[in-house]
Order: sequence, then C-alpha cells, then structure tokens
Amino acid sequence: QVQLVESGGGLVQAGGSLRLSCAASGRTFSRYGMGWFRQAPGKEREFVAAIIWTGGNTYYADSVKGRFTISRDNAKNTVYLQMNSLKPEDTAVYCCAVTTYWGATMTMSYEYNFWGQGTQVTVSS
Repeated sequence: QVQLVESGGGLVQAGGSLRLSCAASGRTFSRYGMGWFRQAPGKEREFVAAIIWTGGNTYYADSVKGRFTISRDNAKNTVYLQMNSLKPEDTAVYCCAVTTYWGATMTMSYEYNFWGQGTQVTVSS
C-alpha cells in the first residue's frame, strides 16, 4: 500500500500561483510514477501532469503546458505541482496518484492504483 497526502491548495486570483505537494509513504519503492489529476464540479476527472520517478520524464496536459511544472524530491518522497498564471478554469479538486505499472502511459487515470484525498484549488476572476 502507498499512502498519499496532498497539501497546498487554496484560493488565488487569476494570474496568481500555487504550489501543491503530495507526500508518499508506505511501499513507495514499488512506484513507477506519480501524477496529478483534477476534477471540476460536473466534469470528468482529467489528467494534469505526471512524472516517472526513476529518470524524471514528465508529461503535461495541453491545457497546462507552459504554466504548470511537476517535480519530485526523492529524499522526501514528495512530488510537487507548481502552478503559475492560474485561470478560473483551473478551479478543481486536485488529486495526486501513484502508478506501480511499469510502462504506463502516465496520462490515463485507470493506470493509477493509489490516490490521495485531494486538495481544492479555487481561482477567482
């Protein structure tokens, strides 16, 4: 089992920044990668960004490219999502997740087998 705890959400004005953190514990040695997904009210969960733990390859949704940056701290078993130039349409609950499936595409939610509880991000116009 892998436990995930997110933090860093909040209310910010459009154009502002937030940094989300996701701390992992438990059987973290089995992880292949970690990702961030978001879900706005009345919408489907969507992929935001992901990182392969070994090697550090990163993946981004087109809607956040150039604005969001995913990174990891191996020593702290933590992944971060730096979000800049936030827009009202970025408002959602952001969840981090772990996949233990080697070779996963990293962009599909069904590839992830451990999920955090989520943190709310609200961007006001």
